[in-house]
Amino acid sequence: VQLVESGGGLVQPGGSLRLSCAASGITFSSYVMYWYRRAPGKEREWIASITPTGTNTNYADSVKGRFTVARDNAKKMVSLQMNNLKPEDTAVYYCKAVISLTTYWGQGTQVTVSS
Repeated sequence: VQLVESGGGLVQPGGSLRLSCAASGITFSSYVMYWYRRAPGKEREWIASITPTGTNTNYADSVKGRFTVARDNAKKMVSLQMNNLKPEDTAVYYCKAVISLTTYWGQGTQVTVSS
């Protein structure tokens, strides 16, 4: 199983970024996919999840209304559209899958929100 995030970078407050996570080695369409982040000096926190068919999504209060999670099962990819970014969104962002009670993480992608 391999998860590879991309799309991070430096953006000004109020800007947008779109993160992607490409999966391989799994039957992607069978699993809930998650996005987490770890801000400097803080624990890793869950921010969004999406069900296998994409029908249901959930968000942490801190990102609700600004971030949107989506998936393309044919491409085995999950994305995170981030709008109206704030300095407190600065973090390393990770995607996660749980398969047969084993948790798999990507390597993370850095997002920095700063003027």
